[in-house]
Amino acid sequence: MKISELLKQNKVTISFEVFPQKKADGIDKVKLATEEICALHPDFMSVTYGAAGSTSKYTIEIAANLHENYGVTVLPHLTCVASTREHVADMVQQIEADNIENIMALRGDIPQDGRVEHDFEHASDLIREIKAQSDLCIGGACYPEGHIECAHKEEDIMHLKEKVDAGCDFLTTQMFFDNNILYNFLYRIREKGINVPVLAGIMPITNAKQLSRSVALSGTNVPERFRAIVDHFGEEPEAMKQAGIVYASEQIIDLIASGVTHIHVYSMNKPDVAAAIMKNLSEILK
Repeated sequence: MKISELLKQNKVTISFEVFPQKKADGIDKVKLATEEICALHPDFMSVTYGAAGSTSKYTIEIAANLHENYGVTVLPHLTCVASTREHVADMVQQIEADNIENIMALRGDIPQDGRVEHDFEHASDLIREIKAQSDLCIGGACYPEGHIECAHKEEDIMHLKEKVDAGCDFLTTQMFFDNNILYNFLYRIREKGINVPVLAGIMPITNAKQLSRSVALSGTNVPERFRAIVDHFGEEPEAMKQAGIVYASEQIIDLIASGVTHIHVYSMNKPDVAAAIMKNLSEILK
């Protein structure tokens, strides 16, 4: 099923993100984790794409397994920093051969060695290429607080409009911990004529180190309320895990109550975290 069609339905959607292993000998563990998350019956699952295309083979393998053997709608990722035109054509062909109807088109993180392909400079270039080759439903990323590499939010929204005009069918936000940031962002992009569905990206923070890494990579603002939670529970693993799940669940409940009905959870291959969130939302999602 195309995710764009799913998002037209008058219902709340919950999706989870998983990532493939970096080495072949980790495939069984990853498959088990993704299958356990699949058993929670999310509306779809996205499968990430490693730095410099390091997991491209496994991205397709994980996505195809979930789609073919478990009937779940899937969203494999593809980045342009690691992609030549030939590689994109090959990936699109593989995805369509597996009867998958969706793809997430991203610029991707610049590798530490700085080596990138130059056929596609921006995600919008990749989106145009995919659109020219296929009828896949295309997702893109957006940044409620502005992209960390972009100095001005207005410029960032201009680039976002370019993605949508290139053929992006829906957007998923980077993680955020303050819902007011998202509400403000949605108002600003709608004013600029960006009217595709936007999925709110929620990251359950289950340990203090995870928060530090996430903030360093994304520049995401951390409200004092959540900093206090991490400061108080950060040295107690199980307490921090529970507190992080509750905080993420409360974010989702507030979003749904405020009319944001499409939620994407960065579940990090953790079936227990995904299951706890679904349990916290069980009556809300009925």
